[in-house]
Amino acid sequence: MKKKVIYIIGSLKNKKIPFIAKEIRKLGFEVFDDWFSPGPDADDYWRKFEKIRESTYKEALNNWAGKHIFEFDKHHIDRSDIGILVMPCGKSAHLELGYMIGQNKTCYVLFDEEPERWDVMYQFAKDVFFKLDELIDELKKLQ
Repeated sequence: MKKKVIYIIGSLKNKKIPFIAKEIRKLGFEVFDDWFSPGPDADDYWRKFEKIRESTYKEALNNWAGKHIFEFDKHHIDRSDIGILVMPCGKSAHLELGYMIGQNKTCYVLFDEEPERWDVMYQFAKDVFFKLDELIDELKKLQ
């Protein structure tokens, strides 16, 4: 039987990402968090690089780096069975979550704490968790 693939969705600045992925990997899933490897400032460096080239944001999205990075992430999102949004994170991560939910993939949200501002739309996810152990218990049911 093929291992289920989990795509960890989050922020490059969230230092917990590889540690959360490591714990989930112990369950026997293939866990994709390789997007984290360029480091916390990758998006900022991409922007600075494109600004030196005098690219607009729209042009930068269509340049090689923008297209390549997008296609890399999308490829791994598309091949994944499950998505886990790790908070805190930004707009890009939420777009990835929405895309995965729109593809009828099982998705979860792992909050780092009770949010100051509540939002009902997290109900699009199968469930939300505030403790990694509780998420891990849920993932064990999917094996």
